[in-house]
Amino acid sequence: MWLASSIQGYVITSTIDPNALPNPMDKTVVTETGAWLKNYSLYPATMAVPAAAFVGGLLALVAAWFNKPLTAFVGSSVNMLGIIGTAGVSLFPFVMPSSSDPRSSLTVWDSVSSHLTLGLMLGATIIFLPLIII
Repeated sequence: MWLASSIQGYVITSTIDPNALPNPMDKTVVTETGAWLKNYSLYPATMAVPAAAFVGGLLALVAAWFNKPLTAFVGSSVNMLGIIGTAGVSLFPFVMPSSSDPRSSLTVWDSVSSHLTLGLMLGATIIFLPLIII
C-alpha cells in the first residue's frame, strides 16, 4: 500500500465550468502524492471495480480448471472490464494525463464535442450506417 500511495498523481485545483467551451489549457493542475487513489476514498463504491477484476480472474481460473468454458469466458470478461474500469476510475477526471505539463492533460470536460458536432455525427450515422450494412 505504501508504494501505491507514494505515486504522484494530478489534481485539478481550479473551478471547471461544464458550460464553457472546452479549453485544455484553461485549468490549474498540481501534482499530489497518492492522487490517483483519491477517488477510492471519496467514492467507496468504486472499490467494487478492482474487486471485480480479481473475482473475474479467479472465476476464470477455477472454471478453466473444471472445464467450464462459458463460465471461464464470463469470468475473463469480468476480469477485463474490471482492469479497464480500474484505470478509468483511478484516472478520473483525467483521460490522458500529460507527464511534461500537467495543465495540458486532457480531462473529460476537455474532450467533449459541441451539440452541433454531435448532431451532425448523428445525422451522418443515420444516413450512412444503413448504407454500410446493406
